Amino acid sequence: MHRKRPDLPSPGPDLPTPGPARRRSVMKAAAGAVLITAANAPAWAAPVRRRPKAGRVLVFSKTAGFRHDSIPDGIAAIRQLGTQAGFAVDATEDAAAFTPGNLARYAAVVFLSTTGDVLDTGRQTAFEGYIAAGGGYAGVHAAADTEYDWPFYGGLCGAWFQSHPAIQRATVKVEDHAHPATAHLGNTWVRTDEWYNYRTNPRGTATVHVLAALDESSYGGGTMNGDHPISWYQAYKGGRAFYTGLGHTKESYAEPAFRQHLLGGISYAMGVAK
Repeated sequence: MHRKRPDLPSPGPDLPTPGPARRRSVMKAAAGAVLITAANAPAWAAPVRRRPKAGRVLVFSKTAGFRHDSIPDGIAAIRQLGTQAGFAVDATEDAAAFTPGNLARYAAVVFLSTTGDVLDTGRQTAFEGYIAAGGGYAGVHAAADTEYDWPFYGGLCGAWFQSHPAIQRATVKVEDHAHPATAHLGNTWVRTDEWYNYRTNPRGTATVHVLAALDESSYGGGTMNGDHPISWYQAYKGGRAFYTGLGHTKESYAEPAFRQHLLGGISYAMGVAK
């Protein structure tokens, strides 16, 4: 039986520790609900009541399963993209970052190759409130290999990972040239990566808009019967969500076309690009 971990880790070094004034503050849970204070309830219990601030992104890369050695390269690349595009980047693997007050500081949260069960029930509640308040999510590669027992997250990401063949060269078919994640690409994009198969086809979801799909005839090991989305976006329960299955290899984060793809997806999640 799957169980959420009850322990709540202390804040990481990249994140500010809430001061006494914030800990003493009183927040309303909802219209007609009782007041909740930090003295009698955990920090995640209070909802996010305002739209997250623009100009700052949180990169979350905690793993409870397989760990990609490209994570440091991904963090470095997102920091560089932030410098170029004008947004600040904080990075953490500490689930204690997922509180309403802290999440409200960010226009988007990037799940960078997270794996497994990385948030307990309270942190999940805080993140759901963040998305409902207009927050943004950008999932990269193994973000689809995360939180299989959390239906909200499965819907937000769009599809869960099932399997993958060996790293190899494949052709990506670009379906949408209007989105900032794919506007710089041609009709096809040939590159090398680890190509995920998914448990379900996100194209069948009412809110998901597919940006690019794999040509399964261009490589070996695809299992999605010729319709194989690999990147998509959606408006989801009050917020914005972008996902790309690309980004397994270290080399990806030095590749200009992939970096622009990643920047476009993060920009959409932030609400900067429509």
